[in-house]
Amino acid sequence: MKKTRPILWILIIAAVASAGYYGWQKFGSPEAGKAQTAQKGPPRPPAIPVSVSPVQKTDFPVYLTGLGTVQGFNTVQVRSRVDGQIDKIAFTEGQIVKQDELLVSIDPRPYQAALDQAKAKKAQDEANLANANLELQRAMKLGEFATAQRVDTQRSTVAQLNAQIAADEAAIANAQTQLDYTQIKAPIAGVAGLRLVDIGNIVNASTQTGIVTISQVEPISVIFTAPEDQLPYISEGQKAGALKVIAFTTDGKKTLAEGKLAVINNQVDTTSGTIRLKAVFDNKEHTLWPGQSVSTRLLVRTLKDATVVPDDAVQHSTNGLYAYTVNQENKAEVHKIRVSYAIDGRSVVDEGLSPGQQVITGGQFKVQPGSLVSTAVASSDPSQNKVRQE
Repeated sequence: MKKTRPILWILIIAAVASAGYYGWQKFGSPEAGKAQTAQKGPPRPPAIPVSVSPVQKTDFPVYLTGLGTVQGFNTVQVRSRVDGQIDKIAFTEGQIVKQDELLVSIDPRPYQAALDQAKAKKAQDEANLANANLELQRAMKLGEFATAQRVDTQRSTVAQLNAQIAADEAAIANAQTQLDYTQIKAPIAGVAGLRLVDIGNIVNASTQTGIVTISQVEPISVIFTAPEDQLPYISEGQKAGALKVIAFTTDGKKTLAEGKLAVINNQVDTTSGTIRLKAVFDNKEHTLWPGQSVSTRLLVRTLKDATVVPDDAVQHSTNGLYAYTVNQENKAEVHKIRVSYAIDGRSVVDEGLSPGQQVITGGQFKVQPGSLVSTAVASSDPSQNKVRQE
């Protein structure tokens, strides 16, 4: 028994050493690690996070953008038509005045006196006419005792006095008109500008200086330009009805008013190659003001069932435009595209994409053709900034 125990321990130690060596050879040696790596293959690269949006088929409005200037629909510089001293100013600067509303009163006394004088002259001539008619009747009653010359002379006197009364009536009408001119009234409804004269000043009909300028702002007009090559589309669109025009602030961020195209100018400016257009706006809220610069959009036509993508999906290169799409294997594919119109963050793609495809709108700078991607679709609710992972 004593001889058997050492032999048994030796056998156990040998078995443990053999098992350890075998495990080290299989799992712990560098050769074993290389073999396992060779069996698993190269490591899979991580997916690139990107944002995507679907290619849509929808109606797309085609707008012509430009810059315009607001003008009063009618603008009048009010001047005096008679000479005299200003006794009263009945308006305030910036006031909205109605048509025929009193603006300024000029001293009426000289013109009232001229009117009274004309009326008195008419009364005098009417009295002379009555006496001449009586003289004519007496001459005619004398019969053969009155000479023909006397009768003819009296008839001529009556005719002259009738003509004089007609002239008196004309003088009265003129004097009344001059008196009415002392009450200067608004010729149109609109907004009164800055006052150019003060009370107590003498105004003259011959001077060019006005009293105030009135601009009609309801409705109001905007003058803007469009490229001459778009004139056929504008003319064609007008045949179907008045084209819509939208006025924005010059930075294009705020909508001011919507109106209709009213006039196409009768000639093209050969220097700039543009055509002048005039749009009319109701302007009930007075968001447009004479002299204001605005950005304009003229709706020329609407493309039916156009292929539309976000502008962020359109990429530029030396070879033209392209866009990335995501296939069913979540891999990126590149497509050359052709874009015809772009506005309000959307572009019309004529070639290269089909409705229903998913285009990459964010993270393209990391993407290569065939790259594995993980997509995130922006929420359709503008009040939410979160994205939905797919």
